[in-house]
Amino acid sequence: MAQLSELAKRKKQSMSLVTEAAIASFLTPDEDDRREAAIVRRLDRLNRQVERLERDLLVSVEAMALFIRCWVTVTSSMPDNLQELAQAKGRDRFASFLQVLGQRLATGQRISNEVSADMRPDAPVQQASQK
Repeated sequence: MAQLSELAKRKKQSMSLVTEAAIASFLTPDEDDRREAAIVRRLDRLNRQVERLERDLLVSVEAMALFIRCWVTVTSSMPDNLQELAQAKGRDRFASFLQVLGQRLATGQRISNEVSADMRPDAPVQQASQK
């Protein structure tokens, strides 16, 4: 009380006004607390983004592994006289793949969106078109 009375006299304010200001200052977070809270929010957001990246990478690796297993299982070896024709056809298909990939990346289309849409129970069953 003595300190409060002395401070109020020095500031030429009432004791209740000094007390109110002290309580408000105590209850209001200071700059360090606000900065720490902002950093914690950013770290939480980064953590969620890393978790999504890990999940997406796991899905991508698993999909690639399943594709390779399927491709190795169903692709038979060819006679030497058809190898050149098959390689030319493969180059054409790969060029087409790169073109479609470039278009999808330019427009922002993601196959993951299509996959998640296809996985919904109410989604219509679509036939894959063959080339």
